[in-house]
Amino acid sequence: MSYSYIREAYKRPRESYVYDLLRERLPRWRRDESVVRVDHPTRVDRARELGYRAKEGFVVVRSRIRRGGRRKQRLNAGRVPAKMGVKKYTPKKSLQWIAEERASRRYPNLEVLGSYWVGEDGQYKYYEVVFVDPAHPAIKKDARLSWVSESVHRGRVHRGLSPAGKTSRGLRNRGKGAEKLRPSIRAHERRGK
Repeated sequence: MSYSYIREAYKRPRESYVYDLLRERLPRWRRDESVVRVDHPTRVDRARELGYRAKEGFVVVRSRIRRGGRRKQRLNAGRVPAKMGVKKYTPKKSLQWIAEERASRRYPNLEVLGSYWVGEDGQYKYYEVVFVDPAHPAIKKDARLSWVSESVHRGRVHRGLSPAGKTSRGLRNRGKGAEKLRPSIRAHERRGK
């Protein structure tokens, strides 16, 4: 029951107690490294939806990523400013997916189950990434999680198989306009998305 209150509070952070919490936490988080392991999830409701359980084999990491599009250096050579390719260039991945990948590179022996937003300020966005250890005996024994131990799931976040990756690839879309997204964007000569 309490999870529903947490979920509602994070839907409108400015109108709930979350706003005061973020004002207290963000200055601390800004001073931390870009990828930091945390003891327990900030948003237990979202973590559990993604598959988190409070037992051995699970790791939660807070990942910080800079907001906005690509920062490209302005060229010196002669060009019309519009053709310089400096502004309005954005990554083809969502910032959440990039945050998951960066966290995954820090913990190469773990697999990403998913991630969720925990805060943002003027410069950064913060996501918590839920990892699972595929080699841990407690995970291998668990009928709901043993699939992670199979070799086909190795490096799944780097292949766009996490929830954020699938959303960014457009796989949550159905119907008209989504014909060229499956099985992948490259399979249709990048005409999808």
